[in-house]
Amino acid sequence: QVQLVESGGGLVQPGGSLRLSCAASGFTFRIYAMSWYRQAPGKERELVARIACACDITNYADSVKGRFTISRDNAKNTVYLQMNGLKPQDAAVYYCNALRLTDYWGQGTQVTVSS
Repeated sequence: QVQLVESGGGLVQPGGSLRLSCAASGFTFRIYAMSWYRQAPGKERELVARIACACDITNYADSVKGRFTISRDNAKNTVYLQMNGLKPQDAAVYYCNALRLTDYWGQGTQVTVSS
């Protein structure tokens, strides 16, 4: 049974930091590209960051470059998203995604940025 379980969301003040984690199980994690997406109310789901499976090449949305860092630990079947310098516009539900020939999604974790 495939599972992607996100954690680490919460309420943070503007300028603060959060670290999201996504624990994967039920598939061969190391051969999947892993991504974080987000969806704010009334908006489409958007790609935030992606990390390739074999070479750890990363890609980021322009809006988060220089503030967010995606990383993976294949020994722990976990992908992370370190988010620094959070802005109110970063508030959204963040979803973990695993992609190869098919893709899998987590249930999401809420990130709220407010003073």
